[in-house]
Amino acid sequence: MPHIPRFVLDGLSIILIDLLLAGDNALVIAMAVRPLSQRERRIGTIFGAAAAVILRVGITILAARLLGVEFIKLVGGALVVWIAVKVIADASSPPPEAAAPRHFLQAIWFIVVADITMSTDNVLAIAGASHGSVPLIIFGLGLSIPFVVFSSNLIAILMDRYPVTVYLGAAILGKVGGEMMITDPFVVARLHPPQYVAYGVEIAAIVLILAVGRILTARRDPYSSG
Repeated sequence: MPHIPRFVLDGLSIILIDLLLAGDNALVIAMAVRPLSQRERRIGTIFGAAAAVILRVGITILAARLLGVEFIKLVGGALVVWIAVKVIADASSPPPEAAAPRHFLQAIWFIVVADITMSTDNVLAIAGASHGSVPLIIFGLGLSIPFVVFSSNLIAILMDRYPVTVYLGAAILGKVGGEMMITDPFVVARLHPPQYVAYGVEIAAIVLILAVGRILTARRDPYSSG
């Protein structure tokens, strides 16, 4: 059997990691860009994903210490929950043909912050698979851009065609956001929450998102409920 260089094996491992872990990041990007027009979605997705990956490269090279800082995941999880609420509130109206610059920049900001705070697994997995090789770190995180961009655009299209997927996506983000907040170093160090509490927080985040999202929708369109 021919000898396969370690560098090649590490590279293949990183590709597999990207494929397995791109789902959550793609979903949060799709939710963030849904209020934009089709053209703005493509641009926002590319810029947001690229900016997040560039930041992730720096974080990984610096041993991925940022997410060990207290309150980072707490704030990031709250942001993920807010994105989900906002998308449900906007779900009753179709995406506009032209997006205001403020909304475009806001979507990119949501993408960058949420992607960074949600990327613990991706960052640590790639850091481990690269064995400290900076070229492999850059290769792995850079490769995640096309995976995430393609997946998020596909999810956004599905949300337009099948509105129920908006609620499914919001529920998934609720679970992710709740998990991020309950696993923040500050919460873990002070409260030591058992697993059943973590599950309860995730369920509460999902219920909160769906309830608040529906309330905001009803306020925007008082005739939508009947």
